[in-house]
Amino acid sequence: MSLQQIDAKMLSKMFLAGAKSLESKKEWINELNVFPVPDGDTGTNMTMTIMSAAREVAALGDGIEMTSLCKAVSGGSLRGARGNSGVILSQLLRGFTKRIKEEEILTIPVLTEAFDKAVETAYKAVMKPKEGTILTVARGGAEKAKALVEDGIEDMEEFLTAIMEHTRYVLSQTPEMLPVLKQAGVVDSGGQGLVEVLAGAVDAFLGKEVDFTVPVDKTAFGIKTVSGSSRMQAEAEIEIKFGYCTEFIIMLNKPFNIKAEMDFKAYLESIGDSIVCVADEDVVKVHVHTNDPGLAIQKALKYGALSNMKIDNMRLEHQEKLFKMSGTQEKKGGPELRGAEVTADPGTAAVSEDQSIRDYGFIAVSAGEGMSEIFKSLGVDYIIEGGQTMNPSTADILEAVEKVNARTVFVLPNNKNIILAANQAAELTAEKDLLVIPTKTIPQGITAVINFVPDLSPDENEANMINEIKHVSTGEVTYAVRDTVIDDKEIRKGDFMGIGDEGILAVGGDINGVARDTIGGMMKEDSELISIYYGSEIKEEEAENFRALIAERYPDCDIELQYGGQPIYYYIMSVE
Repeated sequence: MSLQQIDAKMLSKMFLAGAKSLESKKEWINELNVFPVPDGDTGTNMTMTIMSAAREVAALGDGIEMTSLCKAVSGGSLRGARGNSGVILSQLLRGFTKRIKEEEILTIPVLTEAFDKAVETAYKAVMKPKEGTILTVARGGAEKAKALVEDGIEDMEEFLTAIMEHTRYVLSQTPEMLPVLKQAGVVDSGGQGLVEVLAGAVDAFLGKEVDFTVPVDKTAFGIKTVSGSSRMQAEAEIEIKFGYCTEFIIMLNKPFNIKAEMDFKAYLESIGDSIVCVADEDVVKVHVHTNDPGLAIQKALKYGALSNMKIDNMRLEHQEKLFKMSGTQEKKGGPELRGAEVTADPGTAAVSEDQSIRDYGFIAVSAGEGMSEIFKSLGVDYIIEGGQTMNPSTADILEAVEKVNARTVFVLPNNKNIILAANQAAELTAEKDLLVIPTKTIPQGITAVINFVPDLSPDENEANMINEIKHVSTGEVTYAVRDTVIDDKEIRKGDFMGIGDEGILAVGGDINGVARDTIGGMMKEDSELISIYYGSEIKEEEAENFRALIAERYPDCDIELQYGGQPIYYYIMSVE
């Protein structure tokens, strides 16, 4: 006779199995990207979200109760939520646990009500829910549960299996609901992630052999960094030129020829030392000491998927040795690096006891050394390094808020996939007024800061900045990672693409031509300013030549050229 009820111990196993199932498929889910750009991150975001909760669940041990389990699942996923898909997943889990937390055992009717509550909570979290997404898949499962109960189903195994099969069917229909999915030939990536979670959970219930092991005391990348300004840290900085020992394996998506290997090694040498790059037939083992692990990771993603990632803060390890040698018990504080590194300008962001609280403060998400310097020069107090492929979590944003000594803190997500996490952080912030300016691009963030007026009230500034960013059109130039057809444009792997606010504006084999046509697609009759931010792979001379090309074409516009240093995108451009 099969199990007809689920207790806390079984639910814990099901949740951990679901998390592990998602983790095992994250790279594949990343590839289910509508746009063929090298920054698909849905699988990563959902995995980091659920693993944040899974670590808290694993830490509960054997004596697990429903209340503590629900708290770990809900709280862990909320704090770890990254990207839109991760936030929606956290809201599904939040709604589900809200219904079951007072129950000792879960029956079919209770589970049905919990599924319904999960969907209700997730839909409320999204301002403009779109069908053909993870929300649709979740709702499909909840509706199937209701139908099964109405039909009088009593067998739990049959109940769960039927819901699982139906969510797969709903997922298969998402291309019919969203034309862009059908054109790209993919199902919704967030929906696929949810299906993998459910599949792992059902497998655990059915007694299939599942690995429930989840690290308890490590972050998603297994690393932790501490900021500070003590004398010993300064000594560590002097002794160690490149602070992060970075290791990973590239699972190649095409043969790694001699030219590719030499180019990759040359790039690693430009950002660090102690380089080991050993290529086999289909994998490359990489080791490098660098001050920006993200740059090494972004470059490696061009050659294939990554695994066995390990990043150690050598300055921190050296500092800890110095503390032990001196017998010092000084408390070391600072944010953790959880995929998206949280950094602060030590001169403005570190809060000391004798500082008086200010009226306003700013936090901005930024990718690239140059972009971060621009924000700092405009008075932004705290920079969260992240963006595409490295969406900061709700917890990352909350930690940044703690470091800004102001009554009102404005957050600039600068990426449409970070806005939900920022809004979630605002809901969880009690001591300060956290206002999220929904900037979808870095140029919008820069415009928002420029239009801040200290003499205005928080509400007036919020309204003013939101209004001003509406006048900013943004275009980004990157490359295609697969053949596809988007917006009726045929795209080949390796083509350069210019992506605007509403879709692809230009495709071709010449980067300057694509960037030029991208700007052309954003221009309006009253456009006055064109801003160009060149990325880490564009040389200054190349950028200057491109600027001259645009200045010649649009002589009546002011043309600004600045170093952004952003990965993946050769140019980020805006028109106002």
